[in-house]
Amino acid sequence: MKYRTIGTDPAHRREVSVLALGAMLFGSRTDEETAFAVLDRYVEAGGTFVDTSDNYAFWADGGQGGQSEELLGRWRRSRGIGDEIVIATKLGARPLAPGTSYVDNAEGLSAKVIRESAERSRERLGVDKLDLLYAHIEDHTVPLAETVEGFASLVAEGTVGLLGVSNHAVWRVERARALATAAGLPGYEVLQYEHSYLRPRTDIPGDLFPDGTLGAAGPDLLGYLRAEPALTLVAYSPLLKGAYTHPERPLLPGYDHPGTPARLTALREVARETGATVNQVVLAWQLGGALPIIPLVGVSSVAQLEENLAAVELELTPDQRARLDGAH
Repeated sequence: MKYRTIGTDPAHRREVSVLALGAMLFGSRTDEETAFAVLDRYVEAGGTFVDTSDNYAFWADGGQGGQSEELLGRWRRSRGIGDEIVIATKLGARPLAPGTSYVDNAEGLSAKVIRESAERSRERLGVDKLDLLYAHIEDHTVPLAETVEGFASLVAEGTVGLLGVSNHAVWRVERARALATAAGLPGYEVLQYEHSYLRPRTDIPGDLFPDGTLGAAGPDLLGYLRAEPALTLVAYSPLLKGAYTHPERPLLPGYDHPGTPARLTALREVARETGATVNQVVLAWQLGGALPIIPLVGVSSVAQLEENLAAVELELTPDQRARLDGAH
């Protein structure tokens, strides 16, 4: 395994494995025995960065979520896991009532919600301190300063370490960070967005984003990372839910556009040259690039995890990387 540092404050920054493990479906669609086996193998391989959320996976049973955090809490206790494993969680998108969702009834990002939801997450995970806490989705009903101050107060109290943000417009991320800096408060340092080798369209509106998706890492976000090297991108859905390797799983509409075939061709050529799988080349491309990217992989079996772990040691040549980057 390889490692990188997230965060800048010596009191809170952490060294984490370059491959993060997503626990979204653990405790719901992925049963406990399988989830424990995956977590055990991940740790055995040197993995130290696990990702969850307080709303995972509410859609599995029409509830409000919490199953993933609860399972991770049981796993931590049963294995004697301490702070050597960094567990990141998120708040803001938990449905306020069963049968609703983050689109129509999200908990939001008020100071009250931040405090209460973070406390519930600590209880479910069985930890005194949340290593990394994200603002999961935007909340336009609450002043941004209130959200910034709400997160910072938990850091000051020692119940949260690092702060992150997911699925926000880049201008709102920068405004929140500027407010934090001006007030002498800690701000977002880890950004979690969908990012893969294929480039997505960002103009397709969705339930949360009437002007086009804000959840995918586009040129504005990637440019922001280049300008702010202290930030880290945690890339979710790097393997596009299996679409690279499972023909029966078509690409999501956002990736079905004229630029995709050339990139798929380059990707498959490099996979043949290296003897690696297409998935491994995608992960190696992210891991070895100029930007600080940590792929976040979700798996439902130890076999899938093994394939992803092998990508950490795959080194692409400058020529291979140039061909991958130049395809469009």
